[in-house]
Amino acid sequence: MDNRALTRAFKLAAQLMELHDENPFKIRAIEGTANALDALSFPVAEVERSGLPDRTGLSKTAAAKVAELLDTGTFSDLQRLLEITPPGVVEMLKIKGIGPKKIRSLWRELGLESIEQLREAAETDQVSKLKGFGKKTQESILEALEFAGQSQGKLLYPQAEQLADDLARRLREALKTEQVAVAGEIRRRLETVETVRLVAATDSPVQAHELLNGLDGLTPDPRRSGPFAWRGRATESGVQVEVLLVAPATFATEVFLNSAAEAHLGELIPNSTGPNSTLRQWARREQFQQEEALYEKAGLQFIVPELREGLGEIALAADKKLPHLVEDGDLRGSLHNHSTYSDGNHSIREMATWLRDHGYEYLGLCDHSQAAHYANGLSVERVRQQHLEIDKLNAELAPFRIFKGIESDILGDGSLDYPSDVLASFDFVVASIHSNLKMDERKATDRLLRAIENPYTTMLGHPTGRLLLRRQGYPIDYKAVIDACAQHKVIIEINANPWRLDLDWRWVRYALDQGVMLSINPDAHHTNGYEDMRYGVLMGRKGHLTKEMTFNAKSVEEVAAYFEQRKANITPPLEYKKSLFE
Repeated sequence: MDNRALTRAFKLAAQLMELHDENPFKIRAIEGTANALDALSFPVAEVERSGLPDRTGLSKTAAAKVAELLDTGTFSDLQRLLEITPPGVVEMLKIKGIGPKKIRSLWRELGLESIEQLREAAETDQVSKLKGFGKKTQESILEALEFAGQSQGKLLYPQAEQLADDLARRLREALKTEQVAVAGEIRRRLETVETVRLVAATDSPVQAHELLNGLDGLTPDPRRSGPFAWRGRATESGVQVEVLLVAPATFATEVFLNSAAEAHLGELIPNSTGPNSTLRQWARREQFQQEEALYEKAGLQFIVPELREGLGEIALAADKKLPHLVEDGDLRGSLHNHSTYSDGNHSIREMATWLRDHGYEYLGLCDHSQAAHYANGLSVERVRQQHLEIDKLNAELAPFRIFKGIESDILGDGSLDYPSDVLASFDFVVASIHSNLKMDERKATDRLLRAIENPYTTMLGHPTGRLLLRRQGYPIDYKAVIDACAQHKVIIEINANPWRLDLDWRWVRYALDQGVMLSINPDAHHTNGYEDMRYGVLMGRKGHLTKEMTFNAKSVEEVAAYFEQRKANITPPLEYKKSLFE
């Protein structure tokens, strides 16, 4: 059980305690344990149970609960709460936007014990009549349920990748072959996955069926399966699982055919005539040992799997104009990160030294701004304190550099939540929306446009505010927003957190065509969050992003010069020095 799973268990326990109106001091203690676990940078499961208090800083009581959870998969408080709570009510706690207290009212006062009952009650206008709810809350619940229904049976990319990699490993061991590949949506690097698909080469399909039928966590679907295809689902998430069993000689061809969108396979190849005018036809008429050979035979530049969407990549490949895509190793720094000054789990020093020790050149610190009270946003005085600390760390850690940034909240009218003199004190400003997410497209777009026009806005953060499989983003006119960023030389982030991946990869190419640079930002609140940059790279690649157009692929000297030049073009207000440095 990894740290995130431990944290989730304690957070669930805290929610259930609040649901049952238990002692608030005990609730805070359980929440404190969850937060402490989330802040740790080492795997708790690898610590000797007797040494948990010393290594984790937890009390002996809390450490005993953690040890029990590690050894048994649960702990007494959590188990007791689950036993007295209907499973459907536990599921209701996952609904975005309504907390345990409201769930308690729905359960106790309306007798609702399932998602289905809640939906029916909301549709028949029963929910709005409860004290503390009203029509608006009822509408929000229905919207959340609709979105949850659409998201059912899907996984975020990292979750799907982990499941697929585990299945691939087991199949390689059982079939004694290396000819097992993850294919489908995962190989194309889609941000959410409906079907986990693998291709395995074997002369003994029965053996593969026996393995898959016997695996814990998989539910077979015999009606959809056959001798050369095992189909079922992952029991917990409901995501579909499909394993295609093929002859070793056709392995490479079948991997290719199952690693591209239909539009890619069926598109006519420019200047191609006769029986082999599409990639599917080429693949079916000849056997290829490598995908590269297939594209070469078709007269095309090799197209990596993440581009195989049928969105113009074949025409570019025919003209040998596919770009060299950005790679993980191209990134030289991490921008948009949080520390303990706001809602991060690690100090500035810890965030910086992790990057330095892993070969990066700079950290862009972007704690939350003063409007973000829920995230311990920085007052003007705390901004000054943070900048003094950064100056000391920069002197100590040089040539590694910490840039003074802020994630400034975009207010309802599009203004930023600091006056100009404070904004002028930062090296760069990431402007993001965190509140009033229910605006219509025109209002939401106008709000962003005003923020982009602000001369202190260096970068636009997570443009739609979406949380994949949890919450839809607010509707915006993408073209208008991207065009404005091009006009005002504002960078757009690809927020690499797997729940966000925002800017959506489908708009990356349009941004590039307008000359807008993109920055792959982890929005890290923990040193573990830096690992998310990989997912931002994958989304950038799907949108044809290159190293040259990736802002944080620049060197520390180039980034510093860019920030300085941008600030030089803004006339500082007269009160700037007084307010922060005198």
